[in-house]
Amino acid sequence: MSIQQHAKHITRRPLLAALAGMALAGAMPLAQAQPGAFPSKPITMVVPYPAGGANDMLGRLIGQKMGDALGTATVVDNKPGAGALLGAGIVARAPADGYTLLVGGLATHAASPNLLKADYDPLKDFEPIGMIGSAPIVVITATDSPYKTLKEVVDAARKDPQAIMYGSSGNGSPLHLAGELFLSIAKVNMTHIPYKGGNAHIIDLIGGRVPVIFDTATNSMPLLRGGKVRALAVGSAKRLPDLPDVPTLAELGYPQFEFSAWYALFAPAKTPADVSAKLSAALAKTLKLPEVAAKLGELGVSVGTGNANELRAFLPNEYQRVGNLIKTAKIKAD
Repeated sequence: MSIQQHAKHITRRPLLAALAGMALAGAMPLAQAQPGAFPSKPITMVVPYPAGGANDMLGRLIGQKMGDALGTATVVDNKPGAGALLGAGIVARAPADGYTLLVGGLATHAASPNLLKADYDPLKDFEPIGMIGSAPIVVITATDSPYKTLKEVVDAARKDPQAIMYGSSGNGSPLHLAGELFLSIAKVNMTHIPYKGGNAHIIDLIGGRVPVIFDTATNSMPLLRGGKVRALAVGSAKRLPDLPDVPTLAELGYPQFEFSAWYALFAPAKTPADVSAKLSAALAKTLKLPEVAAKLGELGVSVGTGNANELRAFLPNEYQRVGNLIKTAKIKAD
């Protein structure tokens, strides 16, 4: 082999290696951009309520476990305001790529849009991912309240409707709607005292300034465990395992009371079907985890299926039902 041939042979090796490296480097972004790679970055879970509440805890629990199932991180972004419409609107306008989800429910998709001017259509601007679960209404009073039964509260209201008040977290809130539904079924009047969100209504209940509240199990269970309030009745079909001595409203003569707070996961409308399917499957898998079921049980939540079609079928009827209740009770926004 001549010197020239030897030199050409040597220089070709690094050249071929470099070319091969360039080909691989050029192919990598193409491989990463292949369809079906979802998820390839963290998913944001928008919770339209302040941090630290029951809705926030629920969102963080579901987000973490869904992230594990999908092999990615999840970030909870609290966006409270406007009766939960603010956070819901952010998700409705987000890119339809599956990376921005809403932990929504009764307020975002039934109550607030019927009561306030929403900048989104709850039935058209979202892709249902699945129902997380529902929490029944619990009628609560202060531990040292003179009212030992719901009948005593109703009897007192019949004698003097102005004297018996019930509190809520605001006009059109799930607590307000539950209270008005009960009053219409019981054919009794009570004075509604709306508070500006937060826990002010609970503070006044414990302090004896408000006799009764129709609260969600999600909010009331920690208070009941702490001995700060007493339960007079539950709005579930059966007695709650954690409250075996508390009768249902049906047992007390109000079988027509059908109302619960519910929680569901949504993506923006037009999210690709394969992405929505992955999210729904991850939610369904998450809800089957024993530790998730146990934690939701502690929050008073009955676990849902995570099925997107069930949620899609449920939404129109729920929107109309809650809207009719708001109109019948003549509920107005604050």
